Amino acid sequence: MKSILIAFILSLLLSMQASAGMRMGEWGMVMNENHDQLPQGCVEVAGEQDITIKAGRDYAKPFPGTIFGYSQHEFSFPKCTRINVTFINEDNIRHQFMIHGLPTYLHPQGMFHLELYGRGETSGTFITPYTEETYLAHCDLAQHMEKGMKAQIKVGGGSGNLPSIPGISGQLNKDDYAFDLGYENLVLTSFLLLLGFFSCMFFFIWRKK
Repeated sequence: MKSILIAFILSLLLSMQASAGMRMGEWGMVMNENHDQLPQGCVEVAGEQDITIKAGRDYAKPFPGTIFGYSQHEFSFPKCTRINVTFINEDNIRHQFMIHGLPTYLHPQGMFHLELYGRGETSGTFITPYTEETYLAHCDLAQHMEKGMKAQIKVGGGSGNLPSIPGISGQLNKDDYAFDLGYENLVLTSFLLLLGFFSCMFFFIWRKK
């Protein structure tokens, strides 16, 4: 009887998650997806697009000072379009692709959320609002967004660029790798060069004896 009750509770929880647009497991989760409900102002689904977003360290390489990145940092979609998103994590750590600012009557907290706990692939669907807006997409894990995992979603032409989007609007706090020409650095560099020179000369003469 107890096992039947536990099975019933688990099935109830799973059905509640599904009805709330949520799927989860040991692989990760998909939250607040929307396949069919039209955003306000949309008469019908105007079209459908399939996109793939990859996440990982390799995509940070073109942007000095970043550690993580997406395979694409900007997306442009028409209004009222069904977007089928395939999210691929190429790292052995947890990554997310979250879109913020969507209509709260369709997406709790205005959020569409894909997450993988390690290497893998998942997918989810949302319908773009009837707006001319630019939405933030990012990974919400600590320092992942700050270190490059950030993108923008332009719907209906968008409302401009968001700040610090890699490859689009630069970084808020760009790392500076310029050589410091201060007095102390010049003295230290000169000392190390001389030390290296005399060390080489010493070993050269010592081996000649």
